[in-house]
Amino acid sequence: MKIALFGYGKMGKMIESLALARNHEIVAKIDIDTVDIPYNEIDIAIDFSTPEAAFQNITECFKNNIPVISGTTGWLSNYEEAIAICDKNNGAFIYASNFSLGVNLFFELNQKLAKMMQGVSGYRTSIEEIHHTQKLDAPSGTAITLAEGILDNSAYKTWKLDGEKEQELSIHSIREGQVPGTHTIAYKSEVDSIEIKHTAHNREGFALGAIIAAEWLVGKTGVYSMKDVLNL
Repeated sequence: MKIALFGYGKMGKMIESLALARNHEIVAKIDIDTVDIPYNEIDIAIDFSTPEAAFQNITECFKNNIPVISGTTGWLSNYEEAIAICDKNNGAFIYASNFSLGVNLFFELNQKLAKMMQGVSGYRTSIEEIHHTQKLDAPSGTAITLAEGILDNSAYKTWKLDGEKEQELSIHSIREGQVPGTHTIAYKSEVDSIEIKHTAHNREGFALGAIIAAEWLVGKTGVYSMKDVLNL
């Protein structure tokens, strides 16, 4: 594949390294100061840019018949508009808050546990996420996806950072050191606790998942998720 990288920070550089090792070609590295983008040379775009740039990056690709993989968080207030532009241009798109294959399996486990806990009273549910100090958004997109999986399968009405009300699912965000990402779901009662946890040891899993998603998406049209990629 001929890949364009939108965003050339730590994640973009890691995607480049892994993509080259899988015999793909990087034909463009688009960062904040990039002016000319060679759309006619691109097979697929992988966007790990910024919340401010993501919507334009993604929709310009759709208008130029380029499928897009996006892992940028913080821009989802414009998600439905982006999907409409994708559909209008018969495009192809996968957005994920986290492309790690392990995290996407964790998403499924989280939903199944939430369903199992529906019929059990006395437990308070919470989410804790820990990331490096350079991460700009809080809570993480991964934590929000986990929260949505619980909301769909419980009596909680909404999630909130450090929420305390009975119907608020509390998310606690910690920023420390160089932590790639740790997410813990806890169900606590007066008598015991149940926890499931995903710990990323490095960013390579996120980058590899994005490349695998790109390999899967090329040649398709429509809007998909990592559940489609992994056949979950």
